[in-house]
Amino acid sequence: MVRIARRKSREGAIAVEFALIAPLFISILIAIVVYGFWFLSAQSVQSLAAEGARAGIAGLDPAERTRLARAVVEARGRDMGLQSDRLSSEVRVDQSALRVVVAYDLSDHPLLLIGGFLPQPPKTIARTAAIEIGAY
Repeated sequence: MVRIARRKSREGAIAVEFALIAPLFISILIAIVVYGFWFLSAQSVQSLAAEGARAGIAGLDPAERTRLARAVVEARGRDMGLQSDRLSSEVRVDQSALRVVVAYDLSDHPLLLIGGFLPQPPKTIARTAAIEIGAY
């Protein structure tokens, strides 16, 4: 008789524990997805900048270097699944280095919007790659 009474008094305990833990657990899962996507996008943008700089260094003059770098950034950006209307690039060539700056706008991406109650990562990812020009 005592066992039956004890069992009945504990029947709702699991539901209460779940109700206390579930919001925290779901928040952690959403944070993992949001930040995982952001880190993947940041790595893609960094890789894109590096590839643009490597391609641009093959040019013979600043105009050709700029053209080569931008062409690679645009082509590889599409291959990586980045939307071209959100992608911008800037190529700077001076006497000492070739610098490629790539920026990607994530301001209204659905994955970042679902984590609205979490601390948000930056909405624009900007990465730079530089290669020195000159003989050693």
